[in-house]
Amino acid sequence: MTGINLSEDFVFKFIRFCVVGFTGVFVDFGITFLCKEIIKIQKYISNATGFTIAATSNYFLNRWWTFHSGNPDIVIEYSKFLFISIIGLGINTLILWILVSKYNRHFYLSKLFAIAVITIWNFFANVAYTFC
Repeated sequence: MTGINLSEDFVFKFIRFCVVGFTGVFVDFGITFLCKEIIKIQKYISNATGFTIAATSNYFLNRWWTFHSGNPDIVIEYSKFLFISIIGLGINTLILWILVSKYNRHFYLSKLFAIAVITIWNFFANVAYTFC
């Protein structure tokens, strides 16, 4: 019986991607909290702001540490990463809206669940499209 053969390098990339993503959670939650609770910006706009700033910091950390990208065209690579992130933001916001608005779940716990889902999407999409 043959299963999926995940190379050691692939597994370590996923682990590094998750570590980078974990730092992004702090950036995302910090910016979202600042915008939503302190500045009083609408919660979905605050969520998008936190997500976008975290995605930008994650790009640079993933480029350097996770994927060791030597692509000299950073603008194109960054654009691809942001494209994947924007799709992820849409999925993130949809999950957040469903859990908060339809099921009356806690905003930040719902956001954490959405981030877990998006981590998987982002990793595989970036392996296949951004850092291929």
